[in-house]
Amino acid sequence: MTDDVLTPDQVEGLRARVAGLMPAVRADLEALTRIPSVSLDAFDQAHVEASAEATAALLRAEGLDVEVVREGGRPAVIGHVAGPDGAPTVMLYAHHDVQPPGDEQDWQSPPFEPTERDGRLYGRGAADDKAGIMAHVAALRAHRGALPVGVTVFVEGEEEIGSDSLATILERHGEKLRADAIVLADSTNWAIGEPALTTTLRGLIRVVVTVTTLDHGIHSGMFGGAVPDALTVLVRVLASLHDDAGDVAVEGLRSGGAADLDYDEARLREESGLLDGVDTIGTGTVLERIWGRPTATVIGIDAPSVARSSNTLVPTARAKVSFRLAPDEDPMEAYAAVVRHVERHTPWGAQVQVGLDDQGAGFAADAEGPVYDQARAAFADAWGRGPVDIGVGGSIPFIAAFAQRFPEAAILVTGVEDPDARAHGANESLHLGEFERVCVAEAVLLARLGAMPR
Repeated sequence: MTDDVLTPDQVEGLRARVAGLMPAVRADLEALTRIPSVSLDAFDQAHVEASAEATAALLRAEGLDVEVVREGGRPAVIGHVAGPDGAPTVMLYAHHDVQPPGDEQDWQSPPFEPTERDGRLYGRGAADDKAGIMAHVAALRAHRGALPVGVTVFVEGEEEIGSDSLATILERHGEKLRADAIVLADSTNWAIGEPALTTTLRGLIRVVVTVTTLDHGIHSGMFGGAVPDALTVLVRVLASLHDDAGDVAVEGLRSGGAADLDYDEARLREESGLLDGVDTIGTGTVLERIWGRPTATVIGIDAPSVARSSNTLVPTARAKVSFRLAPDEDPMEAYAAVVRHVERHTPWGAQVQVGLDDQGAGFAADAEGPVYDQARAAFADAWGRGPVDIGVGGSIPFIAAFAQRFPEAAILVTGVEDPDARAHGANESLHLGEFERVCVAEAVLLARLGAMPR
């Protein structure tokens, strides 16, 4: 840790300022959460436009020069305000689009009507990631009129659908986003009261496996036993993706390690909702399995439903498989390995195709240096304890895009979530006490970065 650059009184002043701001910050968060800004094509994109404009208005109110950019995708918001001469520039990232709510009957309160229960604010996007937007706004408000650094805020509008236009945005607007430090508020903390910096993320590929055995469906009684159906072939192919222990059996995929933190099977069961009597899969420590090793998950199958099935040999069947990859795995090399595996394990000469649906690189930070020192100090100021470095098993491919575009910037992956946030699921929620600490940490971080020797 470097010598401290802030006095305790300065830290306490920021803590008190943030506490006074929280009622208005929460009200603005609730207003954002009421906008159903689902970015999937099947949903009304007018709401995504409204969410972008609401975000832009929040930033303009803090004195930022703001523009809403559209580069072939959903609207993104870029705002900038200069800092003192010679001060570093910090880029603050979040996203304003959200996941679909799913079946509203699974929610205890309406997904787009933020509701407090037991110190948590429930609603789609309340945690992922509109709280990220408001953490940035809270930090700006805490320094209103006297920002210690230059600040650029970038709020994306299509993170939940793969950030397809991000590459174009970085190409056309990259100089507006260039910064000495980048704070990406789209991850999680280790536990309530235990902050974290995310230093590794797995990559991903999604593939669609299509199996064909017939040019049309035929009577299963007349031809079954001699003619293979596509669904049975597909099931055998999918079963080949794991060995008996549950490890991914695709030859050539890399495996990574994980931090040595206290995370046992009991905690995994509690946080995941794994049913009693259902075994965990894979080998190695729990954190190695969920942070560093490859996974293969069947997330969808096109086949006749049980209710509409008939005594017919199915001619064609498809499955979508999501693979999570070690943080240092090249996604296209992984795709080639999966194609080889599927072709090798397709029985009975069935025709098979493996189409690439999506891909994204993982991320592994070199989490050392003065910016990381100040970030850890800011977390300690806010929580009373320093952060742990964690990995995340999920994939956030845009982070690798930022690392590639701005190789000299220190990238800090932070977040407002906790293990009970249920992002993407029903009853997504934000722990309000943790949210305030996130806001304090970000406000203190800006002060610390501004006070560092030039």
